[in-house]
Amino acid sequence: MRVIWTDSVTGCNGYLVVHSLVSGLATGGTRMRAGCTLSEVEALARGMARKTAVFDLPVGGAKGGIDCDPKDPAARGVLSRFLQAMRPWVDAHWVTAEDLGVPQHLIDEVFAELGLHQSYHAAIRRAPDAERTLRRVRAGLNAPVPGGLLLGDVVGGYGVAQSCLGVVHARGWAQAATTVAVQGVGTMGGGAAYYLHEAGLKVVALADAAGTLWHPDGLDVPALLETRDRFGEIDRAQVPPDVEQLPREAVLSAEVDVLIPAAVSFTIKAPQVPEVNAKIIIEAANTPVTEDAEEMLATRGIPVIPDFVANAGAVAWAWWLLLGRVDADPVLSFQVLREEMLAKIPPLLAAWETEGLTPRAAALRLAELRSEQNRAAEASGQGLLSIP
Repeated sequence: MRVIWTDSVTGCNGYLVVHSLVSGLATGGTRMRAGCTLSEVEALARGMARKTAVFDLPVGGAKGGIDCDPKDPAARGVLSRFLQAMRPWVDAHWVTAEDLGVPQHLIDEVFAELGLHQSYHAAIRRAPDAERTLRRVRAGLNAPVPGGLLLGDVVGGYGVAQSCLGVVHARGWAQAATTVAVQGVGTMGGGAAYYLHEAGLKVVALADAAGTLWHPDGLDVPALLETRDRFGEIDRAQVPPDVEQLPREAVLSAEVDVLIPAAVSFTIKAPQVPEVNAKIIIEAANTPVTEDAEEMLATRGIPVIPDFVANAGAVAWAWWLLLGRVDADPVLSFQVLREEMLAKIPPLLAAWETEGLTPRAAALRLAELRSEQNRAAEASGQGLLSIP
C-alpha cells in the first residue's frame, strides 16, 4: 500500500509505504531528507519486512519518508502534519520510530501532541495494560548508558558493531589489529564507531558531511563524537593536529579490513566500486550499496553484509522491549543483541565461502523461510503477537 501526501503549507511531499502486515501491524521508521522519493521509501519498507522476518518478529514492514530538509525551520511542522494525515495508520497499524533526519525525541513529541503518547502507540494499545507497557518502553528508550547517551539512541549502532565483531570472529582476525572505516557519525555510524573503539578495534577513518578524519593508528572516537553538533557534524576546531582531514569521499577508498557505510542510501554505486579497498562491507545505512555495485564487489571477492541484518538491531530491540524480552537494563539489552548478532553473521559468511552465495542471498533465503512460516501461522488462525 502506498500513500502520497502533499503538505498544504509548504508543498513538501510525504510517503507511507506498507509492504506487509503481520498480526495487523507493520513497523518502520519515518525519515526526512531533501529529495526523498516514493521509490526510496518502497525499498526501505521492503527492507523492513526482511528485517522483521530475519529476526523472527511478529510484525510486517513499512516506512515513512518526507521530502524536506530537516534543517529547514518549517520541518517540524511538516512532520507534525504528515503524522496527523497518517493518523489512521499510526493509531492502529503502523509502529514507527526515528530515522534519518528525525530523532526519536522529536517524533515522540509529535505523537504526544496528537494524543498518542509515543511512536510505538499502535502496538502498545494492544497490551492488556497499555500504561504499564508504555512505562516499560519509555524506561528502556531513556535508560542511561556509558558515554552520556541513552539506550534507545545507541542500540542500533551497538548492533552494527556486533555485526562487525561477528565478522572478525568468523574470519579469525585479531580485534586489536582490525582496521575499520565508518561513513557517518549519527545514530548508527557514531554508535558503531564508539562500540568498535571500546572493543579495541582501530577505527582509522570517520566521515561526516564535512569530510573524512584519518589516523593510521586509530582515532579517539569518543572524544571526536563529544564535539558533534545537533546535526551530527564533528567540530573541526577540536580535531587533534595529528589527525589528517581528507575529502568526504575518501572514507570509501580507505585501505581497511571493514568499511561501514552508515550515512545515506546509495552511497556506493558502480563507479565507486574500483575505489573500494576494504575486505568486507557492513551496511549500517539502509541500502548504501546499489545492486549492480554489490555484484561488482562480489566479483572482486568483497562480500557485503546486508542492511536488513547488520542494522536491524534497533528494530529488533524495540520489539523485544515491546514484547518484554528486554527491559530498561542496558546490560540485558546488550547481551541479547550481542548473542543474536554473533549467531547470525557466521552462517552468512559460511554460505559465501562454501556455496558461493552472497551474504544477501543467504539472508534472503532465511527471510523468505520465516515469512512463509508467518503466513502459514496466520492462515491457520494462530496468534503471532502477544504484548505484555
